[in-house]
Amino acid sequence: MTPMAQGGAARRTVLGAAVLAAGTGITGLAEGTAAAAVPDGHREGGYRDLPVPLIIGHRGSSGYRPEHTLGSYQLALDLGADVIEQDLVPTKDGHLVCRHENEIGGTTDVADHPAFASRRTTKSVDGVSVTGWFTEDFTLAELKTLRAKERIPAVRQRNTLYDGRWDVPTFEEVLRWADQEGRTRGRRVWLHCETKHPSYFRALGLGLEEPLARLLRRYGRDGANAPLFLQSFEPSSIRRLSRLVSAPRVVLLSAAGTRPWDFELAKDPRTVADLVTPEGLKWIAGFAQGIGPTLDLIVPRDADGKLGTPTTLVRDAHARRLVLHPYTARNENTFLPAEYRKGADPTAYGDAFGAFRRYFELGVDGIFTDNPDTGLLAAEAFRPGRPPRP
Repeated sequence: MTPMAQGGAARRTVLGAAVLAAGTGITGLAEGTAAAAVPDGHREGGYRDLPVPLIIGHRGSSGYRPEHTLGSYQLALDLGADVIEQDLVPTKDGHLVCRHENEIGGTTDVADHPAFASRRTTKSVDGVSVTGWFTEDFTLAELKTLRAKERIPAVRQRNTLYDGRWDVPTFEEVLRWADQEGRTRGRRVWLHCETKHPSYFRALGLGLEEPLARLLRRYGRDGANAPLFLQSFEPSSIRRLSRLVSAPRVVLLSAAGTRPWDFELAKDPRTVADLVTPEGLKWIAGFAQGIGPTLDLIVPRDADGKLGTPTTLVRDAHARRLVLHPYTARNENTFLPAEYRKGADPTAYGDAFGAFRRYFELGVDGIFTDNPDTGLLAAEAFRPGRPPRP
């Protein structure tokens, strides 16, 4: 058996035990820095030494556990994810916490706390009116009284079993968790961290980049070979981070006709369609090492929801030495291209392996997925003997 095949077998062996064990709480995270996180022999090697295609646990293992909880991150790691994702938003007192959005009505039990009823409000976030409770209106101590819950219970009813089991983690807690797991496993635990709504928060006096950079320096994840990616939908946030730390950076790209919010504020007329041209990719390559496009920018869907003709984005990005980490692959029919759906139940699993295979065949360097175990099994066919990209 080859070393790669042995790794795949090991992942399959641990899968069943990991799913059962990850329902337990995560405790005992010690204070400290990353200085002694893993043996020295595991420190070398940057992002280009990672497996290809890379499997990124989207918000952890959010197909199985409430997203952005230590339980979700732990299960993703136990299932074998190569990298674990965090989305970062601030509290009122400036702490970075892990939530997909600053509005937390859908991902915590805040609505069940009478003491916080008066904080429900409506705000404009990146030009969109949003009603609910927002992290920037809570101190960290207040936020820690809340418990996390499943964001889409209608699709993932089984995940509601874990509602209330975990709180909202700070990014520093995640860094300590990653260091602890690195020591236990004898290898570095890679993270993929997104600054959410950075222009919006900077206008509130809660800029994300500076406190994030301080944490990365404190935990030894600020260098060019740090086991961490930085990502944002706002290129200006990535450019700001490029002046603060050397960790690899990824510009996220939404639908072709949209504009990043910082472009809207700066009256920059370019859209995402402009950024995925060779000239736009050349511009991105001046301050970032990769892009995170929506899957539709790689293979658009037609009016029936089926995959159409692939674009040249993979080839064009690679020509600029940019890695591609598209988002988001999921197992459920409701998220899959039409030709990979099975049956009429939108919450049932479809042919997720077929969908993964389609994107891997096009040469993406990695993929965000809510189901890391599915992604890893699909990726195994593409990893053995695959030559490194120049």
